Amino acid sequence: MSTHELNFLKVKIEELKEAGVYRELPINYGPCDNVINLNGKQVINLSSNNYLGLSNHPRVKQAAIDAVNKYGAGAGAVRTIVGNQDVIGRLEDILAQFKHEEAVMCFQSGLNCNIGTIQAITAKGDLIISDELNHASIIDGVRLSKADRAVFKHSNMDALEKILKERRKDYNQVLIITDGVFSMDGDLAKLPKIVELAEKYDALTYVDDAHGSGVLGESGRGTVDHFNLHGRVDFIIGTLSKAIGVVGGYVASKQVTKTWLHHRARPLLFSTALPPAATAAAIESVKMLMESTEFTDKLWDNADYFKKGLGKLGFDTGNSETPITPVMIGEEAKTMEFSKALLDAGVYVSGIVFPTVGLGKGRLRCMLSASHTKEDLDIAIKTFEKVGKDLGII
Repeated sequence: MSTHELNFLKVKIEELKEAGVYRELPINYGPCDNVINLNGKQVINLSSNNYLGLSNHPRVKQAAIDAVNKYGAGAGAVRTIVGNQDVIGRLEDILAQFKHEEAVMCFQSGLNCNIGTIQAITAKGDLIISDELNHASIIDGVRLSKADRAVFKHSNMDALEKILKERRKDYNQVLIITDGVFSMDGDLAKLPKIVELAEKYDALTYVDDAHGSGVLGESGRGTVDHFNLHGRVDFIIGTLSKAIGVVGGYVASKQVTKTWLHHRARPLLFSTALPPAATAAAIESVKMLMESTEFTDKLWDNADYFKKGLGKLGFDTGNSETPITPVMIGEEAKTMEFSKALLDAGVYVSGIVFPTVGLGKGRLRCMLSASHTKEDLDIAIKTFEKVGKDLGII
């Protein structure tokens, strides 16, 4: 038997199949919209992060086309060499204006923001305190830092204060990191209390607002705006890949943060800058949010409508406070069976199982969008009802 057959991976894949959680990547044969051509079949899409429906908006697409004609297809280098095109600067300026923050630094993705920023702003002799349900990219970013770390029970402010009270005196800087919106359950961080504790114990705050950007606050300005905490959160991470409808991420903070990241954020130093098409498209999306609340208004109307429909049927949608709508199933194989049956019936909702969530906490994560029509949602609710009854879930 040859070592090059990689049989150890084949064994692991068979284990996934036996556990009922093996999957193949679906193929979308068109734009990410309310209805998509998935694997050659038209289905209602309840699984994208395209919250505001902007990824296929004519204005956004035209901005991308115009940028390609002016700047070419790629940036051609990292930002510290010749990849720092003026269009990136314009995006950072409009984002800073939109977020009501002093300065913004753009990265190639939200993940790159976390793995680049956390290690750059912390050092040996510092302490990072992280919510136990923070996103995987935060966890990876913390692992790259030389700072010590502590984890507090999800949204448990007593646990957070206990760590601060016992350990703050032993460190130079203490950084409290939390998601603004927790992506698997749709609940909000207790951000006002976190900021209060940070100020009480002379700690810094860092909020990953990937699922709050474009969703919460005035015209989607985010969780910090939602809680009216401008000027009191030190590092705000946003994404351009979800509600903004394109790709990329950013850090909103002080100018001194931006200057330091120029010198120490490794994804900026060692990876090519955002392509001009994506940059220009993101600018157009932000402009549209600054012009009107129609997209966020429609998103929340659709989310409320869908949640009420599932609730009347007896589905458990957890503790969501946002358009993220989990449908709690529990057992992993049953979760994947439900997802497959929905897809067969014309509704695509991805199953979320271990290790993305804890064992026995499988769920379908429905992602509502401003692009959905009420007809889409009515069909989806009726499909959930039929499949749920067929599988004995309701």
